[in-house]
Amino acid sequence: MKLIPAIVQKHASHTAWRRDIHAHPELAYEEHRTAQLVADKLSDFGIPIETGIGRTGVVGTIKNGASDRCIGLRADMDALPMQEYNDFEHRSTNDGVMHGCGHDGHTTMLLAAAEYLAHNRNFDGTVHVIFQPAEEGEAGAKAMIDDGLFERFPVDAVYGMHNWPGHQVGKMATRSGPIMAAMDIFEVKIIGKGGHGALPHLAVDPILVAAQLVTQWQGIVSRNVNPIEAAVVTVTQIHAGDAWAVIPNEVVLRGTVRSFKPATRELLQHRMKQLTAGICEGNDCTFEWWYDHRFPPTINSAAETSAAGRAAAGLLGDLNFSDSVDPSTGSEDFGYMLEEKPGCYIFIGNGSSDGGCLLHNPNYDFNDDIIPIGASYWVELVEQELALGRGL
Repeated sequence: MKLIPAIVQKHASHTAWRRDIHAHPELAYEEHRTAQLVADKLSDFGIPIETGIGRTGVVGTIKNGASDRCIGLRADMDALPMQEYNDFEHRSTNDGVMHGCGHDGHTTMLLAAAEYLAHNRNFDGTVHVIFQPAEEGEAGAKAMIDDGLFERFPVDAVYGMHNWPGHQVGKMATRSGPIMAAMDIFEVKIIGKGGHGALPHLAVDPILVAAQLVTQWQGIVSRNVNPIEAAVVTVTQIHAGDAWAVIPNEVVLRGTVRSFKPATRELLQHRMKQLTAGICEGNDCTFEWWYDHRFPPTINSAAETSAAGRAAAGLLGDLNFSDSVDPSTGSEDFGYMLEEKPGCYIFIGNGSSDGGCLLHNPNYDFNDDIIPIGASYWVELVEQELALGRGL
């Protein structure tokens, strides 16, 4: 492992930044404190910035030389609406809000890289460091793009990185093609006829219909989707009723659907609605349907995946980099950026997932040991892709 000494020497300071961000988590489009911290740091490094992009996004621009080559490096800033269970000193001070996905670490690694690049401009071209809001289901990448991100800060390629619990510290992995799934969300309201729980024959029970839907929807993946294609239909919420002996008038089902291919995505949506209509009609219920294509799949381009791999292997050694990691049915709104520009999304090992240290788990915490690894990777990538002497 060939970490950059100047970054390693500042590990204590970088850890303090990360823990400060962790202690003050903010939800999507509310990252005002975090965005201000980022803006202040970048300004302190002498980096020109623009703020308020996509509402709370920040972009810093680092230039050197005369080349017109340009790349973007992206980190996400938002936290999750969940209660933290950890009791360490830097635990969340905001009740019901937690950095349960490591965006505090992503922000810190990119800040650390920006600090080094600003003071050691061993590259020829332009680097835009993109600090994005609202990744957690609220499409902050799209908001930045809609606000003119790539027109105002043009790039030849854009790169993202996410910590990955269960992968060893000192290892990185990616793949060409789809690496994260598309994310859709849905809400279905089943409307029946409420009544007495002891007299179900006088009511139209929407809970029974909802139960049938939950099981029938699972059959879409097992019986309608090609077995070699990945897909997920998950009901995450069921809301109904207020009393022991009352059949409610309606039930609300909410959840998420994941897929990689457009045809599979459309099939899942079509079959879910078709089954809902049939089952409701057969049980004298009506329904209200809402379905949203929230994130596209995250699809790495071949050339940029190769570039990211060279940087990771050059930093960590060939044995510590994999270019064939299994795709994840988790989702990432970085996919919006990869629809606009070629690029690569890479995983960085966060260490053991024991003790509940999984993403979106109330016991999760970002591993500070990987800060110099991630920051050094960003620098390695920049100095490789914008190498001095390549010229125009």
